[in-house]
Amino acid sequence: MTAEPLPQPKQSAVPDWLIPPEDGFTAEDFLRMAALPPHSELIDGSLVFVSPQRSFHSLAMYLLEHGLRRTAPEDLRVRREMSVVLGPRQCPEPDLLLVRAEAVGGSEETHYAAADVVLAAEVVSPDSETRDRERKPQLYAAAGIPHFWRVERSPEDGRPVVYVYERDPATRAYGLTGIHHDRLRLTVPFGIDVDLTGIDRL
Repeated sequence: MTAEPLPQPKQSAVPDWLIPPEDGFTAEDFLRMAALPPHSELIDGSLVFVSPQRSFHSLAMYLLEHGLRRTAPEDLRVRREMSVVLGPRQCPEPDLLLVRAEAVGGSEETHYAAADVVLAAEVVSPDSETRDRERKPQLYAAAGIPHFWRVERSPEDGRPVVYVYERDPATRAYGLTGIHHDRLRLTVPFGIDVDLTGIDRL
């Protein structure tokens, strides 16, 4: 009489993204990954996962998105939280972006190329301060995105403060062109006028 083999425990499938390759992930790897947590990003070949949003983050995004949609010309489209391929190992997800209309392919698209992005905007959260203030602007500028906005919460009144940057083609880096507290009024990349105090009414 022979003993029956014991049943083997079922092995749970491990997502590919739990085990990074030796040289890090590529943007191509990243865009093929299934079941990633929402709003995951690829920065310098490493996956970045975000913490739950705070109310300020959501309201500031809404305020700026509404302002951009109201005044954007026909050749540009406003998008939020879409991946942008900046290079072989870079695929961040700006909070807001302006893309050229001809780059918009339909409701199934998941990402855009850096060459199609006119503006990238980041609303700074406590867990993303270094990325939003330093690394991501470096990457956006190096990839040729002409405009960058960094949005911070004012410690005095809790309203958005928008730091506006424009890319210098000679240095391929951003230069600060203005800090906007109560009103965001710009002429580039087009005429923009957003009442930042409007966040109090949301």
